[in-house]
Amino acid sequence: MKALCDRFVPQQCSSSSKSDTHDKSPLVSDSGPSDNKSKFTLWSNVFTSSSSVSQPYRESSTSGHKQVCTTRNGWTAFVKRVSMASGAIRRFQERVLGPNRTGLPSTTSDVWLLGVCYKISADENSGETDTGTVLAALQLDFSSKILMTYRKGFEPFRDTTYTSDVNWGCMIRSSQMLFAQALLFHRLGRAWTKKSELPEQEYLETLEPFGDSEPSAFSIHNLIIAGASYGLAAGSWVGPYAICRAWESLACKKRKQTDSKNQTLPMAVHIVSGSEDGERGGAPILCIEDATKSCLEFSKGQSEWTPIILLVPLVLGLDSVNPRYIPSLVATFTFPQSVGILGGKPGASTYIVGVQEDKGFYLDPHEVQQVVTVNKETPDVDTSSYHCK
Repeated sequence: MKALCDRFVPQQCSSSSKSDTHDKSPLVSDSGPSDNKSKFTLWSNVFTSSSSVSQPYRESSTSGHKQVCTTRNGWTAFVKRVSMASGAIRRFQERVLGPNRTGLPSTTSDVWLLGVCYKISADENSGETDTGTVLAALQLDFSSKILMTYRKGFEPFRDTTYTSDVNWGCMIRSSQMLFAQALLFHRLGRAWTKKSELPEQEYLETLEPFGDSEPSAFSIHNLIIAGASYGLAAGSWVGPYAICRAWESLACKKRKQTDSKNQTLPMAVHIVSGSEDGERGGAPILCIEDATKSCLEFSKGQSEWTPIILLVPLVLGLDSVNPRYIPSLVATFTFPQSVGILGGKPGASTYIVGVQEDKGFYLDPHEVQQVVTVNKETPDVDTSSYHCK
């Protein structure tokens, strides 16, 4: 297991200019699935864009299509529309993310999971204790986090034949996880965990807007529509800066369509950016006056301070994550307000929810699952595909 700053090497087309390395979001791209084992997953190749593992389904057929070179957020990326066999998916994951590893490393260092600290004893780490332990609580907490993965079988996107986001939608899915988790914290609190009994109405109301159709407020369909001016398109690579702007646009659109008491997203969305509105990196600057303005717009002039989610697109290095950023990056997971990090490499985005020393715990969207319709009228719906096992 390597440290957070290792093995991040941006991969660009040979036609990329030298200036591309200073792009607004040289962090994550979207490409093929992985082969996770539905347990704790640790990933050491972590970097950030802002501020789980399920029953896998694999597309077994292989059909090649034309290869398209597209530019998104300054990166030039080749998107090959292809359904990969499971063996190819596994090789892809190991090449991009490194060999997969599940479980905890043999250390008793504290684990921080979105603002909550878990102190693992030597006995627990050696497997000498059972349920009711800190480790069991950590596993329950982790498995209660919302997982969004590739889906198949939804209605085609406008003017396309895409009925799945396999090989290109992982950044969008990662962002859905972050926003779903923020909504869950807002409605049910940080201490909430998923139990075996019938789910609460607030839990179902949290998942419902993330369905895979245009009527669902925060569907992949609507995010692509909202982010069209930032380069989002079905079948195309998307970076973290663009997805932040897509969420900002979508939240603004939904806010205008409903009254302040019935907002689907009951919080303001504010992007903390650096120079040139964050398009070319730079240190992020949080201005309270700007955040207040976002709150006023959200509340339609009724309040200067409302629930607010801060998105912070960052460049943490060129060829690799600069080691000097790691302590600050790790420290964000100690904040009780933390909703995690969208991060990865060109080719693979994940949702990072915790750290232990310089290792990261992440939820992986690179699994292909059938579309599931969740709403508060169907309390007996199976939501297991929205959580790791």
